[in-house]
Amino acid sequence: MKVAWSHELCVHHLLMLELLVNLTMCALFSGRCTSSLLCLEDRTMPKKAKPTGNGKEEGSVPCKQVKIEAAGGPSSILNFESPSDLFESLISPIKTETFFREFWEKKPLLIQRDDPAVATYYRSLFRLSDLKSLCSRGMYYGRDINVCRCVNGKKKVLNKDGKVHFLQLRKDFDQKRATIQFHQPQRFKDELWRIQEKLECYFGSLVGSNVYITPAGSQGLPPHYDDVEVFILQLEGEKHWCLYHPTVPLAREYSVEAEDRIGRPTHEFTLKPGDFLYFPRGTIHQADTPPGLAHSTHVTISTYQNNSWGDFLLDTMSGLVFDTAKEDLEFRAGIPRQLLLQVEATAVATRLSGFLRTLADRLEGTKELLSADMKKDFVMNRLPPYHMGDGSEFSTPGGQLPRLDSTVRLQFKDHTILTVGLHQDQSDGTQEKMIYIYHSLKNRRETHMMGNEETESHGLRFPLSHMDALKQIWGHPAVSVKNLKLPTDEEKENLVLSLWTECLIQQKGARIKEASQRWMSWYVSSVFKDAMIWTGPERMEGRHSIRRKGDRNAWNMLRE
Repeated sequence: MKVAWSHELCVHHLLMLELLVNLTMCALFSGRCTSSLLCLEDRTMPKKAKPTGNGKEEGSVPCKQVKIEAAGGPSSILNFESPSDLFESLISPIKTETFFREFWEKKPLLIQRDDPAVATYYRSLFRLSDLKSLCSRGMYYGRDINVCRCVNGKKKVLNKDGKVHFLQLRKDFDQKRATIQFHQPQRFKDELWRIQEKLECYFGSLVGSNVYITPAGSQGLPPHYDDVEVFILQLEGEKHWCLYHPTVPLAREYSVEAEDRIGRPTHEFTLKPGDFLYFPRGTIHQADTPPGLAHSTHVTISTYQNNSWGDFLLDTMSGLVFDTAKEDLEFRAGIPRQLLLQVEATAVATRLSGFLRTLADRLEGTKELLSADMKKDFVMNRLPPYHMGDGSEFSTPGGQLPRLDSTVRLQFKDHTILTVGLHQDQSDGTQEKMIYIYHSLKNRRETHMMGNEETESHGLRFPLSHMDALKQIWGHPAVSVKNLKLPTDEEKENLVLSLWTECLIQQKGARIKEASQRWMSWYVSSVFKDAMIWTGPERMEGRHSIRRKGDRNAWNMLRE
């Protein structure tokens, strides 16, 4: 049963909590590696890079890296200090500015590396031998694994029903020369979780992945294009690739293309372990494992599905129309009788164009846009922060309770969004604008990018009057609670206490010992487990279906 807690009772419990924590702490605690990466940029097939004597392009560039030991695996050659550092090390030696100026959404980028350290690290991300242990955990055809082969230019699906058995999977792989596609391996492989979580922070968009394992002399899929930006990491063996000019640049959907329509390849090359490939959505491609060699394994990391300006317009337009209709009588006037029965739309189009001009004029002075779904969809369905251990730092507030004289700082900013949305009052049905803060600290890694799964939202809701104070917290490295732009001290304390209980802020410089943090976790979960904390903001924890479930399932289609 939900319990409405008064501010005084809540603050009393929190102060008691702080006292007990301090007593507990007193009782308990008194007493670079680098590697040389070679970049080969294929612009068009006729214009090849000038080779050196060993067939590689001149210009070896050292890659900045941080040596981090992966559990039971080789050292990481990627820099995880920040999302931007991770991406720069992923595309090294290409600079980030160069990538987005010359390649992003424009043309493919091929980076061929002859570096044993990079190849070893890539191989550790996923191997054919990993399938045996993964199958023992309960994998299912269609949901987790697809099996297919390209036969006479068409895709032939070889899935069985139900649960995947490794011996049968290996039999289809060896005897039928079938490609194995493993959906969203970041659910099980820690290093891919670590990479993709940072990339989601970097792009501000969901980042999925699929692993493709193809036997020698075989091809999994016919020529096709995707609706996502694609990053390929070659993990095991070799893969021969052909890329073609897009028929639909920056495509919004997946499509197979017939061989007789795509013409000659613009790029043709073979990836080896440690190599990297990027191409924009809409790029037609096909790949096969050369005969006489071992199998090939690569991981496709994908992002920016339904993340265009058109999608953003669709997401925000409804809120803009809602605001305008409240003030403009023309928007509230009824449409002509029998309009929905008419075939000819010329007169209607003229009227609508006038409305759009009105909306454009209003948009120029708008500071807060109502996001219908995109922001919430992103934060609800993204990966939780990468962590080792039980992740208690994402569910248990750390440090001391913030007070009026405290200085606080925002934490986990890359995993939090602040947006304005409509809230419907349950008592009288009226709607009003509210501030919503959603975060992904408690998201489940196991359901990431699995379109048939329900997800849960986590966050807080505040009155619109709190916007300036929240912008202070979001926009500064640290802020004094007493200087927050709210009319009363009580509102200032309530705001920071709300954010603190969701682990979104911490007192500047405050830390808490591990044993005391575990005790605090038990206390908070016991006292507040059924409470809607404080009368101003409200905690939001509810189950929602994924908005674009069909799109998410499409991400897991048979692609390479």
